[in-house]
Amino acid sequence: MSQKILKIITSTKGETSFSNQLSDAVIEKLKAANPDSNVQTLDLSKTPLPYLTDSHISAVYAPTESHSAEQTAALRHSDEAIERLLDSDVIVIGVPLYNFGIPAVLKGWIDQVARAGKTFSYSAEGPKGLVTDKKVYLSIASGAIFSEGPYKSYDFSESYLRAVFGFLGMTDVTTFRVEGTAIPDFAENALPKALSAVEEFAF
Repeated sequence: MSQKILKIITSTKGETSFSNQLSDAVIEKLKAANPDSNVQTLDLSKTPLPYLTDSHISAVYAPTESHSAEQTAALRHSDEAIERLLDSDVIVIGVPLYNFGIPAVLKGWIDQVARAGKTFSYSAEGPKGLVTDKKVYLSIASGAIFSEGPYKSYDFSESYLRAVFGFLGMTDVTTFRVEGTAIPDFAENALPKALSAVEEFAF
């Protein structure tokens, strides 16, 4: 079965990035299971989306026909990012853990795609996510170990991403981790262990 895969890069380290290498392994397994899959890459480390502005926010809540040229321009990045997201079947995101959270460029992308009336809506029954029937894979990389142990409560990456994606309707989320890359006793086996977990996963 053909799938449209959106690969999102957020690390600045290119091919040496652990999160990128883990994402690549995930995509290779996805392509092995679905050889006709098409991969589109969004490299936020090279082309970050702009932060939200007053023009963007005011345009979101104003009728399209009343938009000024500035408001239309402000929404262009959001429109394009949402279109790419909605057009994808699978989203694979490399997430290096920066200061206990996600990279700013990833937060910038989320701010552009989380948009009332486009990717979520409100009704008398409460909020409803409009981005459905998607599969999300998170490839989280960290120098320390955050999946367990004394630093587990310091990890605000996975919990935040699951919450915001769930709010938008993407509830099918799988996380892979390469962790302990800065700890001498763990560093050598960190990536092989993570790649093994990907290899054993039933895609």
